[in-house]
Amino acid sequence: MTDTPPAPPSITPPDGSDRTLPRLVRDTLPFALDVAIEVAKNNGVCIRPIELRRLDTHTGTSESFNIPCGATQEAKCPPCANRNRQLRRAQCREGWHLDHEPIAEPNPSTEDQRWLIEFRADVQAKRDEAERDGEDTLDWDEAIAGIDAEINAAGMRGNVLGGRSTPKRSRSTRRRQDAPDLPKQAKQDTTLGRTFIASDGKVYRPSLFVTLTLPSYGRVRNGVPVNPSAYDYAAAARDALHFSKLVDRFVQNLRRVAGYDVQYFASVEPQKRLAPHLHMAIRGTMPRAEVKAIAAATYHQVWWPSVDEVRFDGDHLPVWSERAERAEPYPDGQAGDYLDPATGELLPTWDEALDQLGTDEAAEPLHVVRFGTQVDVQGVLAGSPDADQCIGYLSKYLTKSLGDPLDPEDPDNHARRDHATRMVEALRYEPCSPTCPNWLRYGVQPKGAKAAMLPGRCKGKAHKAEHLGYAGRRVLVSRKWSNKTLREHKQDRRAWVLDMLGLPDETVTDPHRYVWRPVSSKDPNRTPLAKRLLREVANRQRTRARLIELQARADGLPVPDLSATPGLEVAA
Repeated sequence: MTDTPPAPPSITPPDGSDRTLPRLVRDTLPFALDVAIEVAKNNGVCIRPIELRRLDTHTGTSESFNIPCGATQEAKCPPCANRNRQLRRAQCREGWHLDHEPIAEPNPSTEDQRWLIEFRADVQAKRDEAERDGEDTLDWDEAIAGIDAEINAAGMRGNVLGGRSTPKRSRSTRRRQDAPDLPKQAKQDTTLGRTFIASDGKVYRPSLFVTLTLPSYGRVRNGVPVNPSAYDYAAAARDALHFSKLVDRFVQNLRRVAGYDVQYFASVEPQKRLAPHLHMAIRGTMPRAEVKAIAAATYHQVWWPSVDEVRFDGDHLPVWSERAERAEPYPDGQAGDYLDPATGELLPTWDEALDQLGTDEAAEPLHVVRFGTQVDVQGVLAGSPDADQCIGYLSKYLTKSLGDPLDPEDPDNHARRDHATRMVEALRYEPCSPTCPNWLRYGVQPKGAKAAMLPGRCKGKAHKAEHLGYAGRRVLVSRKWSNKTLREHKQDRRAWVLDMLGLPDETVTDPHRYVWRPVSSKDPNRTPLAKRLLREVANRQRTRARLIELQARADGLPVPDLSATPGLEVAA
């Protein structure tokens, strides 16, 4: 009887998989890194952290830190997008129903600041004298630029000359005949709305929640055109491109009629039909009829060159030349010209096209954008359930792109994708800005024209499927809403967490102690992403455990035993 040979030792592959399992079973096992990313998302940890190296100038030691990527779209980084949404909710809530003016008065000027202004005036006088005498003023201009930098460094805002360096191009401000007139009221120097006193002496300070939409472009059902061939995609594309300007006009008219400095917090969100619409929280109240009348009377005229005639298309495109003969110098930011490939004629520059448009008395605007008839106006009281619900509406879709379907389980998703594709195609050759290469298609050089521009190849985000024409900001906040920037709101939340944990804020105690440098992706000492995610998850769990402990002690409750949960051990 022969001895049975011993079984070979089991060898585990470097990737940790068990080769004894069938391939079909192995393929169903999740990747460890994918699970780590999922755990990071569940713990609110950024999945695309930016590694920075901090150098301590006092001790000479170096330490690596992970900085959140700060993405605002859920498709890129859900934890950062959700954090930004919560921050916006806090910003909206803090400024909506204020009972005091959120205005900070400028500090009085110092003696050093006044001396700098006097010195600036003396240098300006010498520079003007040299210009009158026909001398070269280059040295004086450089000296003035240096003094202006010192003025800002001394704690003064803006430019000492003020205003614009170049005159603003403007047209007649006469209202269109097809738009109703707006009433005018004497404006009061306040940002607060009216208050109402009840019979029991309680003071109410109501505010408004307004929803504005764009007009109809054709019948739709569940957000999809019933007849795509009859749907006005051209008007939909132009309305989306200029929607931000229409919102600005609405705010101007609102302040003119309201009689006070209206403050607002607004968000631009996608409708089911993929058109942008606006939710706006307004401090103070007005009659609903007035708000609807303002929306009906608001419009924005786009005074751009005509795009009715396609002059260049296909292989017949303008030719770039850096040696074209010009009667005048090249426009700012332009080193050449585009020529007609057949005749060699110079195409008009952007400024020349606008000048020609301004001298034509019979010219019509390229497009007039207006709101639709659907205007919803609601009154909201501070601290009411309606206020929380409205804040939820304002932030509901901030982490979604305008091109995302609102309901992934919608059976009409295939038709919606086709609808979005047609919208992107309508935007392909539509000029999105003065610098858009699509102007070459209509015989006009874009502002600041460059070589290799091609119509239909604009890199502006308005032409991308995730934006669908709207390239403006998704969140619009007036300057005096809470008298804080988003960065300052973020610092307030950070200071609260540090105070609760009993940790010092090193940036406040000595802001010049540390030097921060980004870690290059080619750095051999760069920490792998998986290891950085694991570290941040552990840190987040320890922080959460500490906050749970502090909350229990503040409420007079027994400290919960978190030792059974990995990473949530309560600190001693």
